[in-house]
Amino acid sequence: MNCERFTEWFQKTLLKNIPDNSFIIMDNASYHNVLAEEAFPKKSHSVKRLQDWLSHNEISWTKDMLKAELYELCSRFAPKPEFLIDSIANKHGHTILRTPPYHPELQPIETCWAVVKNHVALHNDCTMKKVHLLLDEGFKKVRAKTCQRLIKKVVKQEDEFWAEDMSQLEGTILKE
Repeated sequence: MNCERFTEWFQKTLLKNIPDNSFIIMDNASYHNVLAEEAFPKKSHSVKRLQDWLSHNEISWTKDMLKAELYELCSRFAPKPEFLIDSIANKHGHTILRTPPYHPELQPIETCWAVVKNHVALHNDCTMKKVHLLLDEGFKKVRAKTCQRLIKKVVKQEDEFWAEDMSQLEGTILKE
């Protein structure tokens, strides 16, 4: 998977098949986190590029400023970066909710993928034609009820994490 393929699927398949004003739960796969546009210069950019960015954004700078100073000035005024997928979702009235990295138990999509992958693995004859057919069948096995159960499971796990955190916090306060 890459950003281009994911973005195409997101726009042509997902957005057309979900209710208005949906929350879309997104894990931290690299192709989910591509910036919408390069709105902010990087340290590696040239002095001219930093100067151009400052000028374009009507931020005062002087010709005697060093590259590090220009970059620091850019950093102070840079807008918060926006991810491409978030931008697309927002334009269609949806909201992206990102789960914390390295917590598959908080990412219901992992279980959905497991349903699809298991279906493909159990019925595959190792031809791409069959894989495409099995993928479609596998995705049909992931229904609204499946997703609702998975989200309830995630909420329960979140509650357990919160309770554990509160217990640890209370223990720390008692020690003090």
